[in-house]
Amino acid sequence: MEIDEERRNRLKELEERVGYRFSQIEWLHQAMTHKSYAYETNSLEKINNEVLEFLGDAVLNLAVGHLLYQRFPGVQEGTLSMLRSYLVKKSSLASLSEGLRLEHYLLLGKSRKMDEEKGKTSLLANTYEALIGAIFLDSNFDQVSEIIRQHFEPHLPTELIPERMNNPKTLLQIYSQQTYRKSPQYQVHHEPGSDRDRRFKASVSINGEVIGWGWGRNKKEAEEEAAKEAIRKLNLY
Repeated sequence: MEIDEERRNRLKELEERVGYRFSQIEWLHQAMTHKSYAYETNSLEKINNEVLEFLGDAVLNLAVGHLLYQRFPGVQEGTLSMLRSYLVKKSSLASLSEGLRLEHYLLLGKSRKMDEEKGKTSLLANTYEALIGAIFLDSNFDQVSEIIRQHFEPHLPTELIPERMNNPKTLLQIYSQQTYRKSPQYQVHHEPGSDRDRRFKASVSINGEVIGWGWGRNKKEAEEEAAKEAIRKLNLY
């Protein structure tokens, strides 16, 4: 893969921003090459960052999961899974990409540039994933994990209380606030039945959509069951 001197200098600038010096800078060049550019040029290699994006996604999930496990060893799987999903979601990765100014080093085809605002969040997130994939291939898991730790450190919660975090309503509250900046809304109705077997039915809505139903002997139990169903549907467990 031939890289001209001007491009190499630009990539060296990016290395400083990322905090990693490549042994083979070709990996970084590939990570910063969108498929639209590869297919609009005359290059026979048609090298682009799609495969690196795929690999980076897998590396990120493992590395961030490990980071959270180390930081919060007393917290249950469902909470760690929710936190990881929040940290590696598209908008979060796009924000990291913007902080590193990856778009200024990304080679885009003319067709993609004309439609730059459409799907920009995904474009930026995918570019960050490709960067992580490139670092992994250039080094090893321990090294890329350290880079990921440095990038994610400012965004990690400093403290979690296991007893509270293992409560389904608390989990759903955190997810809803982080994702929509809104709290879940519960509605509880008394279900007809005998006095000895009073039943309550609860629904929980997020952003105006009902995502969970639950039944219980009292309102609290019904709301918790509704929150559990919502958490399952959202794959937070």
